[in-house]
Amino acid sequence: MFPGKGRGRHDHRMRASRLVALLFTLQRRRSATAAELAAELEVSERTIYRDVAALQEAGVPLWAESGRGGGIRLLDGWRTRLDGLTSREAAAILAIGAPHVLADLGMSSALSAGQAKLLATLPAGLREHARAVGERFHLDAPGWFQSPQEAGQLTAVAEAVWEQRRLRIDYRHGDGSVERVLEPLGLVLKAGVWYLVAGVAGEPGAIRTYRVSRILAAEPTGEGFARPPGFVLTDWWADAAARFAGSLLREKVRLRVGPRGLRTLPHVTDADAAIQAIALAGPADEEGWRELSLEVENIEVAAGQLTALAGQVEVLGPPQLRAALAEAGAALAARNSGSAPAAP
Repeated sequence: MFPGKGRGRHDHRMRASRLVALLFTLQRRRSATAAELAAELEVSERTIYRDVAALQEAGVPLWAESGRGGGIRLLDGWRTRLDGLTSREAAAILAIGAPHVLADLGMSSALSAGQAKLLATLPAGLREHARAVGERFHLDAPGWFQSPQEAGQLTAVAEAVWEQRRLRIDYRHGDGSVERVLEPLGLVLKAGVWYLVAGVAGEPGAIRTYRVSRILAAEPTGEGFARPPGFVLTDWWADAAARFAGSLLREKVRLRVGPRGLRTLPHVTDADAAIQAIALAGPADEEGWRELSLEVENIEVAAGQLTALAGQVEVLGPPQLRAALAEAGAALAARNSGSAPAAP
């Protein structure tokens, strides 16, 4: 990299971001002094004046008024055009790199309208910056070896989330279905699967997760509800996901694992459990092998996972896992040596 070249690009991006922040601050406040803007954007007044001059040169109708009640103002008509963005369009713009996600939520038209409206009002320099962001960032939620699940009631669920209205659903449970009245708090897209986080009407404090693809029917009740005080979707989901992962790990096994196996272990078993096990493992012997205790879902699952370590793992306990791994190893060796017994 040439000296100063990377820093120049960084400074340009930082300034473009700051100009957009200044522009929308003025759109929101109608008028503000340089000192007020400097405090809100955490820059110096001198920087504010330079940025105002840059926006004026780019064609933004800004002017400064001196005296009592004066300040930096944005032409009302220009601001009104920005105010034309609806809440759905604004939300769509924030997800500019995820058109397939917005289509699932019934927001594709909002994305197109919102982008067109915003880009039409931005000066040329900022307009190109916005386009560059959209061209360079894209969200592809599903994993490589799976397709997104069909969620036929997703639009109805999303509308209930936006409008903060109770929703009566029929939810597939086993071979049948159950009816629930929910208070939709948020939607989460995890590896191509949509989940609804919702309170249960009539059960104060009960917040549960529902897979949207299992919602057979959804009908708004017309009733609003109050969101739980202090509820933050991202925080709740992180805690719930950790609790769910922990609930799957019901047994503990003891292993000796070789150096290559230690590197592979987090990729074939629960990653968090493997990392913790390695962190607490005993010292390495002369060949780099270490003893550790690992939390697993059950013996059968652990046997299938640990087979991937091949000759880099030795089971110290329980005996059932040692036997299962030995049996799997013998069957694999026989199958690949050409002497496998005939299948029953």
